[in-house]
Amino acid sequence: MSERPPISPRSPRAALEPEQVPPPPKRSDRARNPFVVVGNAIITILLIAMLGAGAVYYYGRQILETAGPLKEDKIVNIPSRAGKRDIADTLNKEGVTDVNPWVFIAAVFALKASSDLKPGEYAFQKNASLRDVVATIVEGKVVQHAVTIPEGLTSEQIVARLSENDIFTGSVREVPREGTLLPETYKFPRGTTREQVIQRMQQTHKRVLAEIWERRSQDIPIKSPEQLVTLASIVEKETGKPDERSRVAAVFTNRLKQKIKLQSDPTIIYGLVGGKGTLGRPIKRSEITQPSPYNTYVIDGLPPGPISNPGRASLEAAANPARTRDLYFVADGSGGHSFTETYDAHQKNVAKLRAMEKQIQNDTVEPADDAQAPAAAVPAPADNPPTATTRPTQQKKPPAARPATNPPAPARQGAVQTTPPVVQR
Repeated sequence: MSERPPISPRSPRAALEPEQVPPPPKRSDRARNPFVVVGNAIITILLIAMLGAGAVYYYGRQILETAGPLKEDKIVNIPSRAGKRDIADTLNKEGVTDVNPWVFIAAVFALKASSDLKPGEYAFQKNASLRDVVATIVEGKVVQHAVTIPEGLTSEQIVARLSENDIFTGSVREVPREGTLLPETYKFPRGTTREQVIQRMQQTHKRVLAEIWERRSQDIPIKSPEQLVTLASIVEKETGKPDERSRVAAVFTNRLKQKIKLQSDPTIIYGLVGGKGTLGRPIKRSEITQPSPYNTYVIDGLPPGPISNPGRASLEAAANPARTRDLYFVADGSGGHSFTETYDAHQKNVAKLRAMEKQIQNDTVEPADDAQAPAAAVPAPADNPPTATTRPTQQKKPPAARPATNPPAPARQGAVQTTPPVVQR
């Protein structure tokens, strides 16, 4: 049995006084080691940094992933040479983002996109997050604008259209040669230079022409791809109906084979106005016999070059025309043409169209008491029957109506055209 320590009697006053606390033990030499102190400090700093990084990561992720303020899809143009701050201000101004510009810049650095931001027009989706916005700009998938170049325009007219379109920049140094541009619907980003547009149209034309030339019918009287373009340009100007192209091409091909003059009115017009494309008035009779390298009422065979830029369909039609023996065609009054093999049958179709025109004028024009009823066309002399006609004067204009003449002599038994009457002189 262990002995208890003796009890020392204490006075009441002494009992009320607190006992003296023993001094703390001395720190060991190891705890006072500077390496230990530094190590503890480093660990403490690392813990604080980790907690801070976690907080920043959580906060940053919230900013990156939170839906943006954009109420609906929107296209925004990021100017060239715009810095990060400029881009941030533009996005805020357009309502795509609503964060402080420095937050946007920090997000760009966090996403490692500092050197990948590209100028251009971008389509941002509704409620796009900051991450989505940055990713869209980094991907560089700019908005593509569809630009349609109609078939049958001259190179000068095409250059004029490109000059009027404000999505392109720069100017065209030189109008391309006629027939070297392929009319089609192209897609370009805003800021594309007009020279780049011309180059792309020329490259596409070369590729398509080479493909069609390889598939051409072997019995067409065409000796080169350039001649094919010339014939196709005439076909393009003669009809706007897709289902007629190959048959119109057949008429001209048959005429070339039989060494009959093509007698195409659009060639007269091109010889008069060149690349401007349109005459703005009916062809005069004196112009039908006016010598010109392009006047196919005067020259034999094809003109020296294209009179427009034909589309793919007209090139295909010229390379593979319909297998017919047609030598004539005339407007049928409904936007199309009537085709015939003989001149007599052709004249009957001309008479039908004249009668139709006269009937339409009688039905739609009420002459005054003291005025003469207007004529649909200037009549040709009785001994000089026409081989070309006009469209009915009140008829709705069909797609891509072509200029025309009213050649008077049977000697010019050409393919008959389709628009305003010749002014007789």
